[in-house]
Amino acid sequence: MTLADRIETFRATLTEWLRGLYHGMITHPAYEKIEKEAEDAEDEFMLACFPDAFGIPSPVSYYTAELLPYLEDEFEAWERRLWDRESLIERKGQQYHF
Repeated sequence: MTLADRIETFRATLTEWLRGLYHGMITHPAYEKIEKEAEDAEDEFMLACFPDAFGIPSPVSYYTAELLPYLEDEFEAWERRLWDRESLIERKGQQYHF
């Protein structure tokens, strides 16, 4: 192995290591926060459309029921996710208490 090959191997290893460090320290936490915010926005939309799924009467449920065929997959995941949580306040509290 020549010196040029060793330098190229070292450079490739260092580049891969630095990219992993950058992803782990900067981008990954940002992605997690963005995903949680998007999930919260989806939860709020689904709760506004389908409150009767949790026993909250709503006069607009008749009209939002037309959305159910389009949101079927998301509805099942959303319902399961909300039943697993103790409360919506718990989720918001997790954002401020690591």
